[in-house]
Amino acid sequence: MESSKEYKLVPDFGYCFGTGWRVMMDNFLRLFLVIIILAIVTAPFKMFNFHFNWSDFNGGPWHWGRNWGHDWGHNWGHDMFNLGTFGIFAAFFGLLAMLYAFLVAPVFEYGGNMIFVQAVRRIKPDFEYLIKGFTENYLTIILANLLVFALVVLGLFALIVPGIIIACRLAFVPYIVMDKKLDPIEAVELSWKLTRGHGWQIFLMGFVSIFIIIFGLILLVIGIFPAIMWVCSSFASLYESVLRDKEKPAEPVTV
Repeated sequence: MESSKEYKLVPDFGYCFGTGWRVMMDNFLRLFLVIIILAIVTAPFKMFNFHFNWSDFNGGPWHWGRNWGHDWGHNWGHDMFNLGTFGIFAAFFGLLAMLYAFLVAPVFEYGGNMIFVQAVRRIKPDFEYLIKGFTENYLTIILANLLVFALVVLGLFALIVPGIIIACRLAFVPYIVMDKKLDPIEAVELSWKLTRGHGWQIFLMGFVSIFIIIFGLILLVIGIFPAIMWVCSSFASLYESVLRDKEKPAEPVTV
């Protein structure tokens, strides 16, 4: 359901955060639910974090306080077997985490971005977008995410700065894929076109967003959710304002 009153959308740093704040407050519970769901679906990454402490290896073959001779040789083989088994499991779960990161998580994240765009357009957020990608344009989402990741990584290897520039210029790819239903190459090209002249603004918004999220964490941790909602709403506002600015018809030239 749409509202007749639209937000004032201007592709400007201050306006985007201001509009983002109003979008968040007008749709607080719905967007809060979206952030909670996204937090849950990304939780499996935490299951694959391995923390190594020296205490974990007490009794290993390098523990020189043990008895020499047969016992040391026996324990060496036993410990090496345990470490080898642990390494296999670590590699296996690491592979699962990587597959989840590239084949599952992007669908939820791209859908979540589109829900924030709907909120900016004053359209009642459709939660089905969180899973629509699995049935409608799954391959496009996965390939677009992989393409952006590869381009940014290549740019980071090239003295870091090019990677930051690429990341800023391709910031609209998730929105474009869900909104315009374009293929990965077209989405990248359109994002590059739309963000022309807005690269520094996107970089500055991303930089400020870091401090917004840190401040949210300081507020008894629970503040992280409104902080993320504000940031997401602000970037969705930027996308919609730039899109409208680029797509508006040119004014007729009077002679």
